[in-house]
Amino acid sequence: MPAATTWQSSTTRTVDAALRSLREASVTMAAAVGTLLCALAIAPGPGSAVLAVVLCLSLSRSQLDRDLRGRIEAAIALPVVGLLAVGVGLLLQRAPWLGALVFVGGMFTSIWLRRFGPMVRRAGSLIALPFVVLLTTPPIRVGAGSAIPAPLAPILVALLALLWVGALHALARRWRFLPAPSAPYRTPTAPAREGSLRPIASTRMAVQMAIALAASFTAGYVFFPERWAWIVLTAFIVISGNRGRLDVAYKSVLRVLGAAAGTALALTFTVHAGPHGAATALLILAAVFLGVWLRPLGYAWWALFATLALALLQGFGGMPATGVLWLRLEEIVIGAIIGVASAWFVLPVRSTAVLRRRIADALAALAIATDPATAPRITDDFLVAVAGVEQLAPAFRASRLVTRRTRAAQPADWVDALVACRAPALALIESGATPPPVRRAVGAARKALREPAELLPALHELRRSLDPVIGDQPQACRG
Repeated sequence: MPAATTWQSSTTRTVDAALRSLREASVTMAAAVGTLLCALAIAPGPGSAVLAVVLCLSLSRSQLDRDLRGRIEAAIALPVVGLLAVGVGLLLQRAPWLGALVFVGGMFTSIWLRRFGPMVRRAGSLIALPFVVLLTTPPIRVGAGSAIPAPLAPILVALLALLWVGALHALARRWRFLPAPSAPYRTPTAPAREGSLRPIASTRMAVQMAIALAASFTAGYVFFPERWAWIVLTAFIVISGNRGRLDVAYKSVLRVLGAAAGTALALTFTVHAGPHGAATALLILAAVFLGVWLRPLGYAWWALFATLALALLQGFGGMPATGVLWLRLEEIVIGAIIGVASAWFVLPVRSTAVLRRRIADALAALAIATDPATAPRITDDFLVAVAGVEQLAPAFRASRLVTRRTRAAQPADWVDALVACRAPALALIESGATPPPVRRAVGAARKALREPAELLPALHELRRSLDPVIGDQPQACRG
């Protein structure tokens, strides 16, 4: 494929992703503002405001409201889990070590439950959400004589966030401002082998998370008793959604670099900033909006703008941002190191193994979609599988830039070769044709997965086999 065509296709996908992310960020921030105003009416103060925004961001990303069933499940389970989280929060204040033990156990369970299918996986997401919010939200205080008890205020704010997110997302999809939610990539589940000495992926990820959180709590309580939360939060962030050791290391680097840039920007801004008021509150929301918008284009953007928003928020709590920000950056670095160490040395998951598994899933979906016996021919499974491969691409492409001179074979090249097959493969599936050369090329690529050295040539051959099929297609379809 000509380099100019590849660049044009890549640029088009980036622009499309930016526009789609802008729409999603707009709806998410509208929900956050609505929840924020309701939360301030219930319990005025920064605690309820931060909780409202954090919950809206988390619910929007998790897509727990993607369908009616998900909204009902969340509405029932969220108050129960929220009450448990409130109890854990009290333990963290009054019996820190016991609270840390319960926190680690809750997060371990939320990940370990993924082995039992989609419904239980959703329950795990609901379990994890309030626990994470504990690390980012200041204490919520209700006014004297309030009809709402203080422990119930977070639960009410959580239900309001679910209502605003669900309602605005549903309206945006109905009006076609947002597309219908796409199916997330799910690793095919296989039963654990009896007597196996190596646990399945969900168990390994749960153990890694538990070790990382336990080490973070220990380091925080022993060396940073007043500021332990950011060490724990960073370790959780970098190791959550673990797609292998390389992915964790890449995410850690982006978080540290983004937080460092955000710290420098925040320090520059706070030196010249005036009194904290409505203008600063608007700047905080603007920083959150930019972070949400640009996050799909690079995690470092989110780390940068989140750091800036938190720095501006310090003024409302009466804390000097200049003194806190450098300490927070130090804690972020420590948490990132703990997260990487846990992913690298505790039941490690090789990133190339994850990538090969996802490429295998994509090729299997392509084989089914192009099978003459398949009717009707649907592209959804193939698109979801290729999107799962693309999730791994940034870390491998960054690794390719660093190791290009020392490694001839680059897994990032596998990703690029497979993505180049997407458009012509979709044209083939939709046309209903089943050329034997394509079927043979798909089979050869699936066999080549056993020998990594043969995989890239096999994927290139698959791409070449698709050329005659799309010879009369417009140039735009060849990306």
